Amino acid sequence: MKTPEDILAYWLDRIGPEGWYKGSEALDAEIREDFEATWHRAMSGALSLWLTYPSGTLAYIILTDQFSRNMFRDTALSFASDHIARAAAKMAISKSWDTRIDGPSRQFFYMPLVHSECLVDQDRAVRLIKTRMPGNSVQLLHARAHREVIRRFGRFPTRNAALGRANQPGEDAYIDRGGYAAVVRELEVEAV
Repeated sequence: MKTPEDILAYWLDRIGPEGWYKGSEALDAEIREDFEATWHRAMSGALSLWLTYPSGTLAYIILTDQFSRNMFRDTALSFASDHIARAAAKMAISKSWDTRIDGPSRQFFYMPLVHSECLVDQDRAVRLIKTRMPGNSVQLLHARAHREVIRRFGRFPTRNAALGRANQPGEDAYIDRGGYAAVVRELEVEAV
């Protein structure tokens, strides 16, 4: 089993900001090989001690919110641990543990809220990034774009196929226009 230190060294130091949002089949396979067994332990509740200190909680959130999206890309398992990642993030934020983590790494405390299909979580993510990560316009833009998708549809239409959900009215057109990337472009234009 991997430790919190293993996860943080891998994600924050080895992959780093340049690689966090550039998924590839090779990266997905590497994360799956190295961290899937640990993810299953988190799903079974075996990693609760990680949630007793800030850096352990950060590693837990990265494992259950970020790594699941790599390991199980385009499947329902991508989102299977979202609920535990969100609970860990909310607990850490309530204790201000997020403020003990510097730099761009702090954003991972907010990502489970950004990935939530609940508008209240989306609003909170935008507020947190504005107030606890000032000057991070890229993260704020993407948080606002996620929130806009939830405002329009109440869910992320791009998850429908993986989750076996039928598209609702307007969702096909949204996907055909470019989906999330089109929303980001709209918000960039509004900001000018």
